[in-house]
Amino acid sequence: MLPVNHVLVLRTSDVNRISRNGFQWPESGPVEAPDWNQELICGGGLHGALWGEGDGALFNWSSEATWQVVEVLEKDIVDLEGKVKFPRGNVIFSGDQQGATNFILANGGFGRAVIGAGVSNLSPYNHVLAGYKGTATAGDYGKATAGFGGTATAGYGGKATAGFGGTATAGDYGKATAGFGGTATAGYGGKATAGEGGMVQIKYWDGRSRTKVGYIGEDGLLPNVPYKLDDKYNFVKA
Repeated sequence: MLPVNHVLVLRTSDVNRISRNGFQWPESGPVEAPDWNQELICGGGLHGALWGEGDGALFNWSSEATWQVVEVLEKDIVDLEGKVKFPRGNVIFSGDQQGATNFILANGGFGRAVIGAGVSNLSPYNHVLAGYKGTATAGDYGKATAGFGGTATAGYGGKATAGFGGTATAGDYGKATAGFGGTATAGYGGKATAGEGGMVQIKYWDGRSRTKVGYIGEDGLLPNVPYKLDDKYNFVKA
């Protein structure tokens, strides 16, 4: 049973449990960042996806990758949008993708959009996940998350997130987020976010249905910033 005030973080590394920055993760037990800082920037800590939810493009999708679950004190979590960082934790699972995602789902993650998992429930408010180049579709108010090159589609009020080069589409009043080079499309009243080289699209109505299109890096549009439309149908930060 998870201790009070603790959460689970999902993460990946290579077959030898070495992360991208060369940090050696233990197979189990305590782990601590040698360079911890609490700033809202990548680096200076241990990284992963809180309850397995976040940007799947940041994960290692190799068939030999090690998937780990880390128990972390909740107050130590720093949210970096799409991932989190933390100073220390306790590795309680190391293994393959299915084992790690099943562990998260069985220990507090059920109903969440766990990266690398399958369909976590079958209600209209479902959360659907697809891995590398996969396709995920969720109904109204649901969450759809697809990995690298994937396509994520969520209905009315839903949340769609796609990784590097992916396409994310959310319905009216939904939230669409795409990674580097991706396309994020949101319906009426929605929000769209795209990475470097990406494109944001939001629908609006001025007597007929139209779509406002913006290109990241042009007209002041910044990468990884959520945008909505103002009353004159111009992009503004959400």
